[in-house]
Amino acid sequence: MDTHPKQLPIPKPAAEDTRAIEMLRVWASGGKQHVSIATGLWKDPANWGMMLVDLAKHIANAYEQAEGMERRKVLERLKAGFDAEWSSATDEPSGGIIA
Repeated sequence: MDTHPKQLPIPKPAAEDTRAIEMLRVWASGGKQHVSIATGLWKDPANWGMMLVDLAKHIANAYEQAEGMERRKVLERLKAGFDAEWSSATDEPSGGIIA
């Protein structure tokens, strides 16, 4: 399946760049998360941490633009959720690499 009716659009700069790579895809289905991860991008997992912080900032920008929420407060709530899940997980991811 190449497309799905609820698939998000590819950002224009990525669509126009033949060297662009999708790093992560996350779907909600059946009450669970389902992910595809581009493994092998970085040798150091810290780079994924940096990407996740950048992603949090994009999410905060989106809430500010769409909902009028203060960016700083959105980031605080994101971190609170991250810390809560880190210290007391509500789910344990499973699965494997699909070639």
